[in-house]
Amino acid sequence: MRYVKWTFLSLIALLLFSFFHYTLPQTDIARVVGTENRRIDFGENSFFWASPDVGTAVDKNRDVFFIQTFRADGKPMVYRNEDTGWGWPPYFKLDSSNLQAEAQGMVSSVDNPRWVAITHYGWRNEFLTIFPNAISMRPVEGPDASIFPWFNVIFFVVLGGVLLLLWRMWAQFRERTIDPALESIGDTIDEVDARADGLWARFKAWLATWTGKPRR
Repeated sequence: MRYVKWTFLSLIALLLFSFFHYTLPQTDIARVVGTENRRIDFGENSFFWASPDVGTAVDKNRDVFFIQTFRADGKPMVYRNEDTGWGWPPYFKLDSSNLQAEAQGMVSSVDNPRWVAITHYGWRNEFLTIFPNAISMRPVEGPDASIFPWFNVIFFVVLGGVLLLLWRMWAQFRERTIDPALESIGDTIDEVDARADGLWARFKAWLATWTGKPRR
């Protein structure tokens, strides 16, 4: 039973980690080498794509912007560039066309690289054909630029504070309401049990009068 408990808790922890890792913003240092607009037919991986641009029709296929880059370590990375609109995750991104123009203006070559910090969420997986969604980009001095994840730190601090507050509220509610109620129920059960014992003793004594045994 203990192994089942730890397996369940580990699964919950893995799901939470995956959720936050996919949803929270991350920043890559890369150089843009190209942009394109590709027609995508959505299939089983449609969950990992954002909704259509605000004001456009919903269809099984649509045009999606892509930003092609190379990271500082020389590995390629392709980002999709989609509006999140008013849906999830709540980035309220409505300027994918503007971001595509910015990316096109930052295209550079190996001989004369222009490094940019690309903020995105999501994963890149070749097997599932999914791409991280670029949220914003800005020029940086070089490939060694360091970006501190202020948003993520503040988010987890606030989340920890909210969870601590909820835990304290629950502890006080339990101490003031649930524990006294459970104690009262326990006292009532004890009282009922005592009365039942008394009635059973009287019933046995009454039976004894019919069997000729003296009453004790």
